[in-house]
Parts: sequence; structure tokens; C-alpha cells
Amino acid sequence: MVIAQGVRKSFGRHEVLKGIDLEVNNGEVMCFLGPSGSGKSTFLRCVNRLETIDAGRIRVDGSLVGFKERNGRLYDLTEKELARQRSQIGMVFQRFNLFAHMTALENVMEAPRHVRRQPKREVLDRAQDALARVGLSGHEHKYPAQLSGGQQQRVAIARALAMDPKVMLFDEPTSALDPELVGEVLDVMRGLADSGMTMIVVTHEIEFAKEVGDELVFMDGGLVVEKGDPRQVLENPQQERTRRFLRATATV
Repeated sequence: MVIAQGVRKSFGRHEVLKGIDLEVNNGEVMCFLGPSGSGKSTFLRCVNRLETIDAGRIRVDGSLVGFKERNGRLYDLTEKELARQRSQIGMVFQRFNLFAHMTALENVMEAPRHVRRQPKREVLDRAQDALARVGLSGHEHKYPAQLSGGQQQRVAIARALAMDPKVMLFDEPTSALDPELVGEVLDVMRGLADSGMTMIVVTHEIEFAKEVGDELVFMDGGLVVEKGDPRQVLENPQQERTRRFLRATATV
């Protein structure tokens, strides 16, 4: 579903991604661990072209992300083409980014209505289904300020689901939550994984990665240091850098 080949990204003179090669199969959950500044979130943002890569290729369901290729040359997608492509890649951020002046239901309906131009009745049904899927039936007409942080993040997940994405990207989705609210968001993510959703998750939730992930990637300094079965990587890391990180986070 997602293929990254030789992906590089720099900000000025600082190279953040130094040649990333990864594959995520349909229905798999890939979890990323690593210290701050290791390139995890930047890679995630490159997958849906929130950042433009400097070299390499990223494909989602066979299509080049951000480009079209003709006669061996790459051309940027138009804004319309890019918006259409992004609509197939759901993303959930650390901060919920909900529209404060819209209800939960209106937040979820916004993108299908204005990006995909779908009929209002169809969008309404899909939005209600998405909110039910994340356990928020009965909260449709509440505004973000009336919801807990965990509920707001679940609205953000429902908003992404309403676009019927091929893959879901999660950028530390629980890091802005109070500890007692983390579980409700992780439970929704477990349900998505069980349903067969392809997911790439940047997280510090070690137990979630171990329990739900099909593959664990440890990044540092813009490189993939180690990857493999989550239990094997977490319980028997092969690289010293991975071992030091896990000791510092008190997981081994």
C-alpha cells in the first residue's frame, strides 16, 4: 500500500531524512519509535505531501505521491490533483485542529462536502457512521470546547475516516492528551487495526506498538536504525542505539 524508496528531505543544510526505504502492506500497522528530531514525523508528512521530498519516490496504492511521471521525467501534480490524492490519505495530528465554530458533525462533514463535493445526505450519513465508529454517537452537535481532549481527537479520527482513506497516518496522536484520556484514543486505533485499516503510527506508546503493530521501525538521525517484529525489536534489539533508547524510556 505504501512504498518509500530512497526518500531524502532537507531543511536548509540540515538533512532530516537520509534515504528511507520502507514498505507497508495493505492492512498492516507500521509503528515508528525514536527520539525527537529523528525524522519520524517528517517522513509521515512526506507520505501525504505536506512536505516535498528532495529525492526518492513515495507511492501509495501504486500512485506516485505529489508527482506524475511521463517519459522518465517527474512533474508536480496540480493543486486539484494533489487535493484529490491527499483525500485518500487520512492524517491525525498531535493537535486536533478542529474548527472551533463547528459542531463535531460539521467538522466531520466539511472535507467530504467541499473536497469531494459529495451530496449532503450521503455526507451526513457517512459522518454519523464515522462518529459512531469512534464511540461518539450522541455527541454530534457538541462543539470542540464542550468535548474532552480524547473526544476531540476521536472527532479528528472520524473526520479522516469520513473520506474513506486507503491509509491512515497518525503523528503522535496521544501526546497532547492527559494520561487518563490516552486509552480511549488507543482503543479506537486498535479497532481500526482490527478492521484491516492500513496505518502508519508515530508513537511513544510502547505497549500499543507491541500489541497492535505488525512492524516496528526505530529511527534516529534521519535513518532507519532497526526494524522488524515489534516484540523482537523491543525485547531483543540488535542495535546498540535501539538498546540505549529503550533503556532511557525504561521499557527494557
